[in-house]
Amino acid sequence: MTELILPSRADAASFLPKGAVVPMIIAAHGEQAAWHYLNFFAAHIRNSNTRAAYARAASSFFAWCEGLGLALPGIQPVHVAAWVETLSREGRSAPTVKQQLAAVRMLFDWLVVGQVVPHNPAAAVRGPKHSMATGKTHMPSREEAKALIAAIETGSLIGLRDRALIGMLLYTFARIGAVTTMRGGDYYQVGKRGWVRLHEKGGKEHTMPVHHTLEEWLDTYQKAAGIAEDRKGFLFRTGEGRTGRLTDKPLAQADAYRMIQRRAVAVGVETRLGCHSWRARGITAYLENGGLLEHAQKMAAHSSARTTTLYDRRGEDISLDEVERIAL
Repeated sequence: MTELILPSRADAASFLPKGAVVPMIIAAHGEQAAWHYLNFFAAHIRNSNTRAAYARAASSFFAWCEGLGLALPGIQPVHVAAWVETLSREGRSAPTVKQQLAAVRMLFDWLVVGQVVPHNPAAAVRGPKHSMATGKTHMPSREEAKALIAAIETGSLIGLRDRALIGMLLYTFARIGAVTTMRGGDYYQVGKRGWVRLHEKGGKEHTMPVHHTLEEWLDTYQKAAGIAEDRKGFLFRTGEGRTGRLTDKPLAQADAYRMIQRRAVAVGVETRLGCHSWRARGITAYLENGGLLEHAQKMAAHSSARTTTLYDRRGEDISLDEVERIAL
């Protein structure tokens, strides 16, 4: 697929994710179309992860259209529907196809408002049906979670950091993106109790009191790192090579994921864990201990209780017990 970035106004082009460029099918329609495409990502999509995902979807769609020899005004609903069908046949999951269709639909809405195209060809196209009762996130068992945390070396600064980070995911039900962007001032005291401030998706600011275990882990980590008074610096920071010291840079989500993977392997945890695994473990543990779903929803900053139930794995053990009843 031939693509380009217009040589002028590089500031607008910088809003595209790294490696993404304006599709030729857009640029061929004129400078107005190209800048409306750029402004969709610059002005309309604020979350960087969403921006990257939508840019990939748009590039995929327009590359497919270009392969058919289509021009921008010639794209019709039948073409969008055929592209969706192609994605499904290629083995893409239903949620992925629905997300990519949503990206293309939103982009064309923007182009219609900007009078680049007369109508939205994706407006009437339906994505594949998809319904989930339980999330796909792999969750450690209670024993696996305890073993992994117990194995973290607390004699090193990196170990204290990792324990505090995992604890933040476990005890606050936070997303990893909200945790890695925390500043020192996002952990603060209200009376004698510590509180955390989490900046979640959609610009939502979520605050909640800290579990006493997490409070101990955070205090120990901050004291050892000498960052307890640094309110503006990042709370969870990268290590400085093999020195055991910390830098002033934030720990990346990918590094947190690799850390959890590495520690899981070290203690022989068979479940494939990720950052979200601790969110599921925390919500499930809370509900197992008599917590209420509506309270879990608020603690997890979910807009809908249906989302919270995806992290509730209490029924998995029951299902396994019933399956084991099958015997000849």
